Amino acid sequence: METKHQKMQAFIRHYKNKTNEKEVDMHKVADMAAKMGWKLPKPATALDLLAREFSKAAREETRVDNVTGQPYRVNHAYKADSNGNLVLWIDIDEAPRGPMLKSAINRREQVVGDLVQLTLDLDHWNRVNPAEDPIEMENDFTEDVQWRLNGGDAQEDVA
Repeated sequence: METKHQKMQAFIRHYKNKTNEKEVDMHKVADMAAKMGWKLPKPATALDLLAREFSKAAREETRVDNVTGQPYRVNHAYKADSNGNLVLWIDIDEAPRGPMLKSAINRREQVVGDLVQLTLDLDHWNRVNPAEDPIEMENDFTEDVQWRLNGGDAQEDVA
């Protein structure tokens, strides 16, 4: 049985076939789907939208360390229940070790997951484009982190 996301993926392919577009605006895909009778999802409540805005604001807040002069992120999210439905936020300067460790592990796992998928994606692209120079990405970020900590610009080495 096809999942909802598999049906949506098939519809994206349908949209691309109908429009001959290679670079796809998902708003246009959604518009076509709605016109073809796809059921629109229940909109988020005003409270849900406000909570998302508060989460975004919390994620963006920084302070400067009064000893090192370096900025740090103030608010950190962590999953407070076993199924990940309850996410709580804590100020790093008030955080006990347990919640801070949970937050750090979660963020690290997100980075690792992104790197694994990027590696698989680039392996595939390189394989199906043998006439092109391969795209290679280093997964050891030790030097990148040190460069940034020392004031390096993230975009300096982009070709």
